[in-house]
Amino acid sequence: MGEEVKTASVARFPGGGLATTALVAASLGTPTQVITRVGRDALTSPEWQMLVSSGISTAGCEFDPHLPTAITVSASFGGDRMMITHDTVNVKLERLLNRGSVQKRLRRARHIHLACAPRPPQVWTAAIRKLREQGLSISLDMGWNLDVLKSPRLPSLLKELEFIFPNEPEAKAMTGEKSVEAAAMKLACSVQIPVVKLGQDGSLAVRDGKIVRRKSIRVRPVDATGAGDAFDGGFLHGYLAGWPLEECLAAGNVCGALATTGAGGSCAVPTQKRLKQWMKELR
Repeated sequence: MGEEVKTASVARFPGGGLATTALVAASLGTPTQVITRVGRDALTSPEWQMLVSSGISTAGCEFDPHLPTAITVSASFGGDRMMITHDTVNVKLERLLNRGSVQKRLRRARHIHLACAPRPPQVWTAAIRKLREQGLSISLDMGWNLDVLKSPRLPSLLKELEFIFPNEPEAKAMTGEKSVEAAAMKLACSVQIPVVKLGQDGSLAVRDGKIVRRKSIRVRPVDATGAGDAFDGGFLHGYLAGWPLEECLAAGNVCGALATTGAGGSCAVPTQKRLKQWMKELR
């Protein structure tokens, strides 16, 4: 504290779960739209243009003239990172789902991935239930938001989901369990298929009361920021393509591992062909 640390490099990328997961899924060939609230400053930013140029539809987004776009400063070091986020523009984000333009787009969708903290859980539970009634499958990655992870209202929300994507500390915080296996099994009492990300150890899921594991590829990490969100994009690409759960886990592992080889989480996305080659190495 109170000291200055010099960095060898600095970079700006579209970040957060929404941008990274969308960029990975779209780069692999999954038609993708994003629905979020950003500041007017986003329109002229290179990060926003990167999203648009990737073929991701942003037509369902809302632009707030008074608040800045959410931003995270990530300091990467020693194979890990710390993050500081300012995201007041995302307060009451669930209200976007009631907009006519958003409803129109959701009617053409197959799956919606929630890359946000469902705060408060009871409000989001009602919103998610309406989405399910429209025939959508739903997944959630809420990140490290301890008030939501430990909320007694969270289990009711989880019952509305096909998938949830916590990492190991998040899964343990949600359940109070000391082992990742026990945490995953407890989550399976609520969500249909809990998927827990284990970093370099790959990932696991629970299906029909049994734990399914897949290992990851070995890489030399540079920046861990966004790796979990890249995993989500790879996993959901496989899910929407009709792949078995084991293949979805493998796709997520590959995308998550490769994301650590560059800055930002979305700058090292494999092509579909290269993804399948990497996945063969995991068999």
